[in-house]
Amino acid sequence: MVIGGEVKGIGGRSSLRLTIGDAAPQQSQGVVRHHQQAVQWAFEQLAGQTIDAVGHRVVHGGESFVESVRIDTHVLAQIEQLTELAPLHNPLSVIGIREARRLLGDQVPMVAVFDTAFHRSMPAYASTYAIPHVMADHYRIRRYGFHGIAHASVVARYAAFTGRALEHVRLITLHLGHGCSAAAIRNGRSIDTSMGFTPLEGLVMGTRSGDVDPAIMSYLGRRQGIQPDNVERMLNEQSGLRGLSGLSDDMAVLLEAERQNHPRAQMALEVFCYRVRKYLGAYLVALGGADAVIFSGGIGEHAPEIRGRICQDMEWCGLRLDPERNAAAVGLKDGDIVCLSPDGSGMAAYVVAVDEETEIARETVRCLKA
Repeated sequence: MVIGGEVKGIGGRSSLRLTIGDAAPQQSQGVVRHHQQAVQWAFEQLAGQTIDAVGHRVVHGGESFVESVRIDTHVLAQIEQLTELAPLHNPLSVIGIREARRLLGDQVPMVAVFDTAFHRSMPAYASTYAIPHVMADHYRIRRYGFHGIAHASVVARYAAFTGRALEHVRLITLHLGHGCSAAAIRNGRSIDTSMGFTPLEGLVMGTRSGDVDPAIMSYLGRRQGIQPDNVERMLNEQSGLRGLSGLSDDMAVLLEAERQNHPRAQMALEVFCYRVRKYLGAYLVALGGADAVIFSGGIGEHAPEIRGRICQDMEWCGLRLDPERNAAAVGLKDGDIVCLSPDGSGMAAYVVAVDEETEIARETVRCLKA
C-alpha cells in the first residue's frame, strides 16, 4: 500500500493532503513554519499506520547517483555535498530525510529517488556542453536533466495502458507546469531532455526564462551593474511567463487576460507554445519519429487550449488532436491517462495525470529488493 501526499503553504497557513492506499484523500489545515515541521505534521497524521519503508525525492544526484539508492550516513553526506549544484532543492530534501530518520529510527529503510537519475541514459553527445573539457570535468558541468521521476511515471503509465513493452516505445513527454521540461524517450530510456546543468535551461516556465544567450548575464552586468548571482535570480524568479506578461505566471490568469486583449499576455502564450513546439520538432528528429506525444504537469493536464495550440498544424508528422477529446480531458486523477488524438492517427497524443508518488514507491521497492 502506498502512502503519499503533500504539504502546501509552508511558512504560514498550510494544508496537508494525505492519500493512504485507495482511500479518499484526507485534508488537514494548520500553520507550518518550516519544512521540518511539515514532516512532523505528516507523520503525526499517520499515527497508527505501519510504515515499512520511505522513499524520498531528491532533485539532484549529480554524477554520484545513477539510480535510486538506500540511504545511510554516507549517502546522506553525498547528497549534502551536492547542495552546490541544487541549492534550492537538495537542502530541503536533506531536512526531510533527517527528520524522517529521527522520527522513525534506523529500523525503517529509506531510499533516495533522484530526479536526475532517469536522464543518466542520455548519450554523451546529448549531455555534453561545448566548453573546455578540462573545466567541465573538474567542476562536473554537464547536462543532468530534471523532472525525471515525472517523465518516468508517464512513460510507465503509457506502456501499461497500451500494453506495449517499454523496450519498444518512442515517446516525447512534455511535462508542463510551473516548471517545464520535454524529454525524448527511446526504448523506455531518456536520450535527451530540455533541462540541463540546472532546471533553468530549456522551455519557457512560470518564472524561469528557459534558453537564453549566456552573454546576457555579462551584458546586464556591464549595463546595469547587476552581479551575476542577481542576474541568475532574475532568470529564475522574474522571467518566464511572469516576465513576458508583466502580469502573472498562472496560465489560467494569462488565458483570461488574452481573452480581454491583453497584448503582453498574448505574447507570453505565443512564446510559451512556440518554444514547446520547437523542442517537439527537435525531438522528432532525434528519435526519428515517435509513437506518441504525452502531456503532463499542471498546464499539460489542465489547459486543453494550450495543448491544442502546441499541436496546431502538426499534421505533417501525423500529430493531430480531436477537439472534443482534448476539451473533455480535464480534472483527471493521479495516474489517469486519456487519448487526445483521433483513432488511427499517425502519431497518438495522450494526457497523463502524473503520479510521482507511485513512481517513488515503485523505485523504493525495486531498490530494496535489489
